[in-house]
Amino acid sequence: MIFENTGLDGLKSDLAYLDESAEKVGFIRWQWEYYRATYDLKIEDKKSDAEYFLRINTRAVEGKLEKPDTVLQIEAVYLGRATFPHGLEYETPAPQPVLNVATKKLQELKSLLEA
Repeated sequence: MIFENTGLDGLKSDLAYLDESAEKVGFIRWQWEYYRATYDLKIEDKKSDAEYFLRINTRAVEGKLEKPDTVLQIEAVYLGRATFPHGLEYETPAPQPVLNVATKKLQELKSLLEA
């Protein structure tokens, strides 16, 4: 599921501040390479015992990763259900409590990045 109209698409931040802000909200920088990074937040659905991951894709627009002053731009935000043994499935609709948590966390991150 792709999140539209989050206000995050296109936002830019330096790597150090994005890492710090994302961590405050509960995201971790999971996958990264020289010019891309993803930030993931695990959300558990207690009712179905399923795990979902809210993922934010970013791309370096100035510099390259691991330099703290590298500028990243957010490209997409999406949610996937974890599947065994590993991977995310993006087609299954997420339950409302998971969507509520995801929306709240995205708003928190947006507030930090716009400050």
